[in-house]
Amino acid sequence: MTVPPDGTTNSWDQSIYDQLHGLAERALSRESAGHSLQPTLLVNDAYLKLQEQQNLDPANRSLMLAAGATIIRRLLVDYARQRKRLKRGGNDGRGIPLHISVADDANQLDILELNDALETLASELPRAARIVELKFFGGLTGEEIAEQLDVSLRTVNNDWKYAKAWLYRELGPGTESDSADE
Repeated sequence: MTVPPDGTTNSWDQSIYDQLHGLAERALSRESAGHSLQPTLLVNDAYLKLQEQQNLDPANRSLMLAAGATIIRRLLVDYARQRKRLKRGGNDGRGIPLHISVADDANQLDILELNDALETLASELPRAARIVELKFFGGLTGEEIAEQLDVSLRTVNNDWKYAKAWLYRELGPGTESDSADE
């Protein structure tokens, strides 16, 4: 049994912590190989930040998980930005040129690209972007998302289909060459 960083063993707190740990594991499994972030460290940070939130109703489980998903996304984006900054030599700029590693997996998701795409999508369709965040980072079901956003399940499913197609177009293979042709 994993114990939340604040040492509580309240069954509700433990349940939320365990679900956040599952979210962190899934989110990190999508990261490219070679990252040093561990699910327990990520969920500890997320759990502590979640505990600091004053405007959340602890009785609303889906709201707590949605907030946890948002926190995990922000932590992953911050971590990815930090890694990118360090790759480029930190404050001193790039010292040694980087070489592409044979071990790099081109199919792995770049969390910064996803974040940028979600921000763009949010400017066009905020609800669709929120649905992606809740499904992708939060692991919420369609029913839980519908309840959270106070919309029908059909609306969630339609927005999810649209958002997936939109993100595939934005992040999919060949996007740079496609946009250069237009």
